[in-house]
Amino acid sequence: MGYFSRILLLTQLLTLHHIWGEQTCPGFLCKDGGCVAQSALCDGTPDCRDGSDELEDTCVLRKCKKDEFACSSSRCVSLRFRCDGTDDCGDGSDEASCQNCTADFFLCERTGSCVARAKLCDGRPDCPDGQDEGADACPSGQHPAPHTCSISEFSCGDGQCMPYSWRCDHSPDCADARDEDECDQNECLVNNGGCSHLCVDQPMGFLCDCPAGMRLLHDSQCEEIDMCLDSDVCNQLCVHVNGTFSCDCHEGYLMSPRTGECKAKGDVAQLVLSSSEGVRRVNTAGMEYREMAAHLLGPGPMAALTANRTVYWARPGQGSIYRISLDGKPLEPVLLLKGHGAVLGLAVDWIHELLYWTNADTHSIDVARLDVSAQRLLIGGLATPTGVAVEPLLGFLFWAEGGSSPRIERAGLDGEGRLPLITSAIWNPVAISLDMPRRLLYWVDSGMRTISRVGFDGQHRKTVVESNGYLDRPFGLAVFEGHVYWSEQDTHSICSADKHNGSLFRVILPNIASPGGLVLIHPVLQPKGPAMCGNNGEVCLYECVPDLFSGTSSPSFTCIPPKGGSGDDDGPALSDTTYAGILSLIVVLSVLLAGVVLWWWREEFRPSRTLNLQDFSLKESQDPLIQAPARGMEVCPVKDTLLKLDLDHY
Repeated sequence: MGYFSRILLLTQLLTLHHIWGEQTCPGFLCKDGGCVAQSALCDGTPDCRDGSDELEDTCVLRKCKKDEFACSSSRCVSLRFRCDGTDDCGDGSDEASCQNCTADFFLCERTGSCVARAKLCDGRPDCPDGQDEGADACPSGQHPAPHTCSISEFSCGDGQCMPYSWRCDHSPDCADARDEDECDQNECLVNNGGCSHLCVDQPMGFLCDCPAGMRLLHDSQCEEIDMCLDSDVCNQLCVHVNGTFSCDCHEGYLMSPRTGECKAKGDVAQLVLSSSEGVRRVNTAGMEYREMAAHLLGPGPMAALTANRTVYWARPGQGSIYRISLDGKPLEPVLLLKGHGAVLGLAVDWIHELLYWTNADTHSIDVARLDVSAQRLLIGGLATPTGVAVEPLLGFLFWAEGGSSPRIERAGLDGEGRLPLITSAIWNPVAISLDMPRRLLYWVDSGMRTISRVGFDGQHRKTVVESNGYLDRPFGLAVFEGHVYWSEQDTHSICSADKHNGSLFRVILPNIASPGGLVLIHPVLQPKGPAMCGNNGEVCLYECVPDLFSGTSSPSFTCIPPKGGSGDDDGPALSDTTYAGILSLIVVLSVLLAGVVLWWWREEFRPSRTLNLQDFSLKESQDPLIQAPARGMEVCPVKDTLLKLDLDHY
């Protein structure tokens, strides 16, 4: 082959590589052929090996979305981060000239901060001086009606709601100062003063109080004191008696004699993460870093099924969900679902073999069988659903929402029985994870730059990790043993810290290009056992069958006993409580019947206690071995005893 032929062939190969790369790279195609996520473009940190994602000619062409603010540093940040007192652009441009809020925001004149117009005139002050709820901001009739105030709030004359604790505090809070009227009365007589438990009337105003063993939250609500959760002395199981704590671990864990931490038995857990360079895995010690699927590019959410060592990954922005085997050779991903909008969260129900995901485009939580033979929309009407998690042994489904009304909620696995867990002091929860041994939910908030936790019942809230330079743009979250793990896109790192208080912080993996979702793999994280079946609060000892995809009825779960077991196969299945009651009744009746039979038998076959002497006769024995009585000998029966009397002796 001649010199010019070789050059021509090389040129064709490079052209084909460039065309193929443009077709397969869902983000920004680096000039060296690499691929990085669009979110990493022009963020001040080179992600391409040749730095082409930060070149001036690249960043000049980049345009921010309608709901984003264009920083002077070429970075795009959400409009919600504009004028929030925090430098999100990196050059302070999002906090400059805050006297001019954008059209979707309201200017608080005293502080210069911006408040979303969706929160304007909602009865709750967001500006420090309450300007967003004043007469100038709210036209007549725009305030909520008085009846919209909660039981712990006081309704002003204009419909504005104020906490009851502000009433009669010598400082008018209502625009008409109604909260300072008639302050010589006993406010506890009306709605108990808005107090959840005890209301104590004062010469001026009142106070809310709590019974022993409880504490006051938000001036009006009482919460039970859990010394184990407050102290965080124990890693898992905890018993508190008279000021002393006794700690233990769940099945599958061993307590470390040195640290007291509950360590999972068996192999070291694997941490699987997504990034703009593909899906990778590493153990929790930060060792054995391996590539799993290099061509699955993008920081998408992840979930896992531990039983067959399978992980699930969603391609960002495309709604495609893939399945990847940890043990497959080669590691070929399988496309399960496609075209499902913006998938921001994934969760696997390992008991009922279901896959849950959040869809920001349809504002819903969807569910499908793991073999994707059926699927459906489960919960709709959500603002911006992000993270999702399941606890099938208790029958719980959890999810987080961003948007204008950020919150964290809980429901049954069938979507019924919704219960808000967190509705205040929350901004933008991007991911959630469960600490099943302690029944705690953790979430990471990119707006507040914190990692917090709350009980499955919505109590015992606590912030465990605060902004430390590694929480500016978090993405994924996981909890295991005594640590919480998260991915952080600004610092391109995977981090961990103590799950109780954020201590022992360390960077497990640095220099990860656009790290995304992460999930931990270990058998103890998905234990087997009897599970709650539906919303009746009963544990199913047989097979709990989900009826989610029939389309003819509302979604539900049914406990079905095995064929040939108790009851007619064609009849309705007995609940565990009914079955146990019937079994107990059968045992009691069996014991009574046995007692009656024993009594009858003893009465029927009991021998006589006296003998009639007239009926007693002696006959000469016909047995040759037994001699007849000799002369002078007589036999006398005396009390059923034969006595020999030698008459000749006398």
